[in-house]
Amino acid sequence: MVSKFLKTGLATAVAVSLSFSFADAKRLGAELWGASGDQDAKYMALTKKINELGFVVSDPHPRINDAYKHKYGSTTLDNLGFFSITNDKAMRELLIAHPDLGAFSPLNLHIYKVTGQDTTWVGHIRPEVMADMAGLHDEKLRDQFTSLFPALDKMTINQMGATKVNNIYFDTLPEKPLMKFELEIDLAEYDDDMDYFVESFQEMYEEAFEEAGYLIAGYKNFKEVYEYMDGSPEFPFEAYWTYSLCHFPFSNAIFNTTPEAGLFAPCSVYMYVKEGENKLHIGMPRLENWINVTGVSNEEHIKMIRDLDAEITNILVEELGFTEVE
Repeated sequence: MVSKFLKTGLATAVAVSLSFSFADAKRLGAELWGASGDQDAKYMALTKKINELGFVVSDPHPRINDAYKHKYGSTTLDNLGFFSITNDKAMRELLIAHPDLGAFSPLNLHIYKVTGQDTTWVGHIRPEVMADMAGLHDEKLRDQFTSLFPALDKMTINQMGATKVNNIYFDTLPEKPLMKFELEIDLAEYDDDMDYFVESFQEMYEEAFEEAGYLIAGYKNFKEVYEYMDGSPEFPFEAYWTYSLCHFPFSNAIFNTTPEAGLFAPCSVYMYVKEGENKLHIGMPRLENWINVTGVSNEEHIKMIRDLDAEITNILVEELGFTEVE
C-alpha cells in the first residue's frame, strides 16, 4: 500500500502530475478524504445528508474505538466508525442483474482518526474495485454502479471540509476475491414454506457464527425493502438479505495498526434464493482482500486474516452443509 497526502489548489495539481508515472503502475483501491482535527460532528451530519442522494444508513456503528478501549484497556484510535450505506433504489436493478453485488450492499462509509494525529479520515473502497471483486464485468452495469459515487464523493469532501487525500494503491486482487457457497433446500422439511425455511436457517446461521465468536453487526432484508418501496417493481427473488459480520478481537488487532482496513468492515455476507429455485446462495468478500488492497503487512495479522477465511468456510461447509462454488 502507498498513500499520498495532497493539499488542495495548485499543490494538488503539481503533486498529482508528479505521481502519474507511479500511479499508472498501480491501481487505486480506495480514497480517504482528510479534515484537520476531530470532525466527528461533521461526519454524523454527513450520514444524514447523504439521504439527498438516495443513500440510506443501516446499522450504524459509531466510535468503535470506545468499545476497544473499554474491552481491551487501550486503543490507538480517537475515532473509528462503520456506517453501512446503500442506495436502495438504484441497487434494485443491479442486484437483479448481478446478485454478487450484495458483497458491497451495504458498503462502509469509513471514518477514523489516529491518536496523536490531527486528521479525521473518511472514505470508501473505489466502486471500480468493488465491481471487480464482485465479478461485475458488463460495461453497462459497471457504469451504472460506478455512477452512483461521484456525487457522494463530492458531498463527502464538501461536508467534511476535506483538504487532504489519502489515495490507497495496490497491485492486484486475490485470484478469488469472493467466497461463494450453495445449499440445496428441501422445502418439504419446512412444510413447503420458504419463509419458514429462511427463518429457520437464519437462526442456525446466527447461532453457528455467534458460538464461534463472531458478532452479527447488521442485517438488511432487500426483499422487504423493495416490497415496501413506493413504486418499486417486483424484486424476482424468493428471498434476499445481507448480514454484517464482525469478529471483535480480530478487528481490534487489525484496525489499531491498519485503520484503513476498516474500509472493508463489517463484512457484508449476502444470501439469496432466486425465484423458481430451491437453492440458497451465500457469498462475501474474502478477508484476503484486506492484505492485497489495504496493505496489511504484519505477519501475525496476515495469519489471522487467512485463518478467519478458512474458519468461515469451515462453518458454512462443515456445520451448515454448504458446498463451495467457483
